[in-house]
Amino acid sequence: MRVKIGLLGLGTVGTGTAQILLDPWGRNPILKDIEIKRVGVRSPSKSRQVQVSPEVITTDLEQIVIDPEIDIVVELLGGLEPARSLILQAIAHKKHIVTANKAVIARYGDEIYEAANQAGVYVLLEAAVGGGIPIIKPLKQSLGANRIKSIVGIVNGTTNYILTQMTAAGADFGEVLAEAQKLGYAEADPTADVDGWDAADKIAILASIGFAGRVKREDIYCEGIRQISAADITYADKLGFVIKLLAIAEGSKGDDSETLQVRVHPTLVAKDHPLASINGVYNAILVTGEPLGQVMFFGPGAGAGPTASAVVSDIMNIVGILKSSGGQPQGLDPLLSVTHQHYCSLTAVEDLKTRFYARFLCQDVPGVIGHLGTCFGRHNVSLESVVQIGYQDQLAEIVVVTHEVREGNFRQALGEIEQSEAISSIPSVLRVL
Repeated sequence: MRVKIGLLGLGTVGTGTAQILLDPWGRNPILKDIEIKRVGVRSPSKSRQVQVSPEVITTDLEQIVIDPEIDIVVELLGGLEPARSLILQAIAHKKHIVTANKAVIARYGDEIYEAANQAGVYVLLEAAVGGGIPIIKPLKQSLGANRIKSIVGIVNGTTNYILTQMTAAGADFGEVLAEAQKLGYAEADPTADVDGWDAADKIAILASIGFAGRVKREDIYCEGIRQISAADITYADKLGFVIKLLAIAEGSKGDDSETLQVRVHPTLVAKDHPLASINGVYNAILVTGEPLGQVMFFGPGAGAGPTASAVVSDIMNIVGILKSSGGQPQGLDPLLSVTHQHYCSLTAVEDLKTRFYARFLCQDVPGVIGHLGTCFGRHNVSLESVVQIGYQDQLAEIVVVTHEVREGNFRQALGEIEQSEAISSIPSVLRVL
């Protein structure tokens, strides 16, 4: 039985996917049963690094998703439209979907999965999070017996590269961003990466799978790395930390597991933490479950080869099901499909509980440290350490690290502190893992 696929997009990941499918030698034998029926592109005359027959290339993407001979539509266009509309149209025509599109799944996953479940087709997206790192299927299958407590990850290679270089060179954000763009690690418009949007898309997907409920992407607190300075990285190092952009999903303490804390922000990570040593463009995702404990998934988080590897693994899963059922699967495998309908309740930002690092520039007058301690105490913010680092422009530079506190209380304390004549500014506020 030959299974025919339609490929939407022949960019970096699409090219990598086609290369694997066209060169099955030495790989899983099931690849020999897969045929690329059509490939949809925007520019058919563009020079490409893969030898796809010109006869299969078309600019008519809609014809691919309605072609009765195509069994699986592989969406690698990226962006929200026309990807969303083409996916839904393919589902309406009983096509299984494989996608690497985290943005469209994070925002329209409820609509897409509902349509897929009604049509009796699969939507698989291993490549949408972590590039070549297997994480979606492990959460659905291998870790399925566990009660997931938390998912914490470095899921954006661009920001991890920038923070790694800032740490190594003692350089500021703008300088390293320009270098990353020159090397191709950052886009010309890096907004989605450096402002945390890409990571928020990914943690929305991981949280929905790990905690078995839909997560509204727009409700996720998201903070990027633009405000990180070389000074913060230096002080973090002195305190025994490195700074990473983390995507975090965890059950709120003392609440039902459906009440989640889901957030993205730069974070001070202790140097002996497993995520502290993840550098460069690599990704890592740390999952904590009961009874398993902790397990970490690590590897290349982007690129043609790693991401195409994940895409093709999803194609193979569907092909295996089609072959074993003679092309007519009787119902969806609950370990591969997504069937949950309810929305998880996300903890409001002010109710998040975490530790904080804050850097203050203060007038060098007696009692300023005591004043800070008093203000924090009035708002039930317990301090782990208060250290005067040195001086900057004749102002005393003081760094505070708190115990775990309610964010609303911490922000109220900062508001009071900002009104003090002894406080010149608060250049930096970061969370601590």
